[in-house]
Amino acid sequence: MAVLETRGINLEIEGSKILNGLTAEFWSGYVHAVIGPNGAGKSSLAGTIMGLKRYRKIEGQILFDGEDITDLTADKRAERGITMAWQEPARFEGLKVHKFIGCGNNNSSRKKIAAVLEKVGLEPEEYIDRAVDDTLSGGERKRIELASILLMQPRLVLLDEPDSGIDVGALEKIFDAIQYMKDQGITVILITHSMTVLNHADHAFLLCDGKIIDKGTPEKIGRFFREKCMPCRDHDAHEIKEEK
Repeated sequence: MAVLETRGINLEIEGSKILNGLTAEFWSGYVHAVIGPNGAGKSSLAGTIMGLKRYRKIEGQILFDGEDITDLTADKRAERGITMAWQEPARFEGLKVHKFIGCGNNNSSRKKIAAVLEKVGLEPEEYIDRAVDDTLSGGERKRIELASILLMQPRLVLLDEPDSGIDVGALEKIFDAIQYMKDQGITVILITHSMTVLNHADHAFLLCDGKIIDKGTPEKIGRFFREKCMPCRDHDAHEIKEEK
């Protein structure tokens, strides 16, 4: 059963067509990957699903549990259980890790916060009272953000480039956390151009020029992406289009 559907989504930003009639179904409890070259529209799709202000002026429909949420703001979508982890997590000078993780969570005891820190491979005693600032690496901040999502227990999670700025050891902990979310029945959408990330999905969509051009198993989509997309001479043009 689809927990999320996009129906004929068109998005223009500053006169450039970013998403082009995009229709897809994301099944409940699956780990989905949306893979494509830089500038294909992947992050724009994530922002559109989340309802971020820059991506609100769309044509088409977004359905969540069969309900039309196209006109809902990001905070209203979050209330329904949709959340997103950013490619570049935010820094909050002076805010402690336990406050950051507990923010927006009604049941945020130190014991529960310590438990989700362990889930993402961070020693609670070392991190729980640290500040979320530039003393933390990008990988540490990304795992702390993921810990806050685990505590939140949402219905659907969008992870934008989860491997960005992450070393191999930390990435394995992130994959463990993704598997844990799946085990909890949470639907995960991985936004990526990485074959490594793709291989941790159950199902994949191939996105190019704002359109879904194929879908299927990670093996099938990965083969097409590796053989057809990666050598594509239009990469630079795609990248300029989305970054404009």
